[in-house]
Amino acid sequence: MQALHKASVSGLLQAPISHVIANKKDAPGLTYARNNNIRTSVVDHKAFDTSDAFDQQLLNTIESDAPQLVLLAGFMRRLGASFTEHFESRLLNIHPSLLPRYPGLHTHQQVLQSGDKTHGCSVHFVTAELDAGPVIARSVVAVESTDTPDSLAARVLEKEHRLYWQVAQYYLQGLIIWRDGHVEYQGNRLVYPLTLS
Repeated sequence: MQALHKASVSGLLQAPISHVIANKKDAPGLTYARNNNIRTSVVDHKAFDTSDAFDQQLLNTIESDAPQLVLLAGFMRRLGASFTEHFESRLLNIHPSLLPRYPGLHTHQQVLQSGDKTHGCSVHFVTAELDAGPVIARSVVAVESTDTPDSLAARVLEKEHRLYWQVAQYYLQGLIIWRDGHVEYQGNRLVYPLTLS
């Protein structure tokens, strides 16, 4: 979230970050947002009897801004179909693996255990299935023989901080769209995800 905001302030991402919403009141991003005069809200999932009720309140809070694009960043809860379908085509997430490989958690450990030579991060449209929405773009790093999960995570994070705002900017420019369950880039169906540095 901080990288997205810095890209916005610098003009690399040509849109303001208008609202930061978390489901935990102690989320570090809230402090950063308040310190940078960005509107914040907390929608605590523990305050709701069902996931659907939480999703609906989160949806209402987001829509109070009528945003052009919704970006998930470190949001570690699954969102139901009614939520993801409402925001279909304008809800993005970034994930620290080369999807569809290694959805979910502990991706860096899995890469090392599998002996993969490459790793990276992916930006995708969000659907109700975990980390399974259409992948828009990836950024790749080489796996080194001396890597640990932490060292690999650090290099991937550097890529994440650039890739996310690049994809968001492409979206805002109309270069990327969701159509009928797949991604189009510059008017053509994207058969393979873009690879960005």
